[in-house]
Amino acid sequence: MLIDIIDNIMDNYYLITGIFLLFNIIINTIIKIRLNHYSKFYVKSNLSGKEIAEKMLMDNGINDVNVHLVNGNLTDHYNPLNKTINLSKNVFFKKNAVSIAIATHECGHAMQHKLGGTLLKLRDNLVPILNFSSRITHLSIIYGLAIFYSSEGKYSIILKIGIILFSLIVIFSLITLPIEFDASKRALNWLKKKNLVNYKEYSQVKSSLNLAAMTYIIAALGDLTNLAYFISVFDDNKK
Repeated sequence: MLIDIIDNIMDNYYLITGIFLLFNIIINTIIKIRLNHYSKFYVKSNLSGKEIAEKMLMDNGINDVNVHLVNGNLTDHYNPLNKTINLSKNVFFKKNAVSIAIATHECGHAMQHKLGGTLLKLRDNLVPILNFSSRITHLSIIYGLAIFYSSEGKYSIILKIGIILFSLIVIFSLITLPIEFDASKRALNWLKKKNLVNYKEYSQVKSSLNLAAMTYIIAALGDLTNLAYFISVFDDNKK
């Protein structure tokens, strides 16, 4: 009986997850195609991702952040703990619209960290909590639902804990969206202000950033949909 309940729950969960996984694959395929296209065009400034990142940091008075080369593809990120902008090989050395977009976007995060925005602080505070709880979140929900079903709604504490923990994941995803959008906005504003790209290059950089943002949107929608599913199962069986 318990195994059948778990199988039913997992079937619905995998269906929802599978739909958004398909969206992710489609979006990522489009992103790769477009980014590959934009990477063929060199920018007029003739600055590499490393060079433009260093220039943007300097122009914004950020002297305690270093630009590092990291392994992998699309592994670019800003690390607020050691104050480093980490760029993959294709971004670090290349001088095209894609490398400019990614490098300046990560600098946008460094600017956010310097200013200390409320959302950024909230997201940073959630990271250690999520790292601790990520392993037990899904188990709490699945087994919590199974116990909840088998006890006819009498025992719901494990399920409630799982939903609360998963809610933190959703909050993290939703908070990430405006942070990522703001970093891209800072990058575009700086590029335009410094006149480092022409109209065509600016359009390519903006398009690259918008495509990358789609991955965060799909991820947030997927998490939100899963949370809604878990809550609906709980509510329906409480009636």
